[in-house]
Amino acid sequence: MTFQRTAGWLLLLAAALPALLACKPQLEAEYPNAVVSKAPNLGPSFVAGTYFSLAPYDYVEQEYFFRGEARSYVNTAPLTSDGKWSVEPAATAQYNTRMLVYRPQNPEDFNGTVVVEWLNVTGGVDTATDWLMLHNEILRRGYAWVGISTQRICVEGGEPPLPTPLGFSIPLKLINILRYATLSHPGDSFSYDIFSQAARAIRNPVGEAPLGDLQVERLIAAGESQSATRLLTYANAFEPTEDLFDGYFIHSRLGFIPDFGGASAPLSQAPQEYITTPEVVTVRDDLGKPVLNLQTETDLFKLGAYSSRQPDSPGFRLWEVAGTAHADLYLTTAGGLDQGKVAAAKIYETYNPSLVMGFCPDPINTAPQHHFLGHAALHALNQWLINGTPPPSAPRLLVNASEDAIERDSLGNAIGGVSSPYMDVPVALMSGDNSSEQNESDICFLFGETRFFDRATLNSLYAGKAHYVAAVTDSALQAVADGYLMAEDADLIIAAAEATTLFDPE
Repeated sequence: MTFQRTAGWLLLLAAALPALLACKPQLEAEYPNAVVSKAPNLGPSFVAGTYFSLAPYDYVEQEYFFRGEARSYVNTAPLTSDGKWSVEPAATAQYNTRMLVYRPQNPEDFNGTVVVEWLNVTGGVDTATDWLMLHNEILRRGYAWVGISTQRICVEGGEPPLPTPLGFSIPLKLINILRYATLSHPGDSFSYDIFSQAARAIRNPVGEAPLGDLQVERLIAAGESQSATRLLTYANAFEPTEDLFDGYFIHSRLGFIPDFGGASAPLSQAPQEYITTPEVVTVRDDLGKPVLNLQTETDLFKLGAYSSRQPDSPGFRLWEVAGTAHADLYLTTAGGLDQGKVAAAKIYETYNPSLVMGFCPDPINTAPQHHFLGHAALHALNQWLINGTPPPSAPRLLVNASEDAIERDSLGNAIGGVSSPYMDVPVALMSGDNSSEQNESDICFLFGETRFFDRATLNSLYAGKAHYVAAVTDSALQAVADGYLMAEDADLIIAAAEATTLFDPE
């Protein structure tokens, strides 16, 4: 089994600066900053992410350790579905964890925004899920990215939340025992404060400066899947008092799933008091920080998020992307090597999804629009922070009358949601659903499916390749105009359509 395929499995399984500076003395008095040091030069660092050097992009890749005393928290009033929660410190514990930093080498290339990702640990290993999905946009727009090892399992090990091929976690201390020997994590009850201390270390470092001489203007908290559920709890319980992040990119949040707890991550857990959240949890409407929530088809019903679906508001936007799955071919295979080339826009043709993920009975989702729409979502959120212009309000995925499934057209594709050339001009059924049973021993339900149309169906839809390319071009340009696609990605999608072999003589 190749490293990329093994990593693919594991990938399942992530206020303004003047105001902050004004309150800096108070923050430092009440919450001492973590001490930051360079990671020891004892072998390579590790994160399940991209597999190419960033040097050609004039980016620096560095790893830092940060240590301090973290607090766990308990609620001071019942946790309600509206997310308006209040908490207070409980226990304290020492910790020493790490952050990975990818940043422009030259300060003049930095756009002022740092994407701070809560690394995903669902597979029992640190996974940079949002970096994988968003790295091309991050690199071409001059963001800095910082990945935080926030949870215990990625440092110390333990039982993964979902099954893995190996059946156990692969913590940093096992991956490189020399480099990571001094790391120590007291448990996930302390993860929220560790995330806060990481943000303070980025803005106001004590010891080494993780961002070097870059002038940080904005912090975006980002997380996907399990990490998104923890960000939801963090935003509701901690952001109002911590006031550390300028915006939130909540990607594929889960909802209430029986036997898995509340609709967001627990506030506290073993060995401390277990404090679950309600079965419905929305982003609090008085947060005062922009939030963009990017969701896939799978998230609505398979992962329970539909019951917590909330309307757009002055500080909240929800984009539900048609044709996407919670995990897909780009995340598990293609994304790690994608450097913004045409191949990523036509991975549905380049790879055989049945062979890539051979453990699933159905060909998995190959939809490139997931990461392309992610690029546009990040850009829209950043512009919201810079100039106050919110992202467009997107149409919701249409659901049936019984509110337990997404409505589909005659071809099997979803109706509604944020569309794309892959849905407007389809050559396949691309879905976030599949025939797999949803249970703890079968994770294939996360992957959706792809089923190519036969030649007769293609002929009924298009008069030939030229007709198809023209339709893709129109759709891509319209998506750019609507704010759902970056121009660079539209060019890739059009080039992929021009290079298709689906209309070649049989």
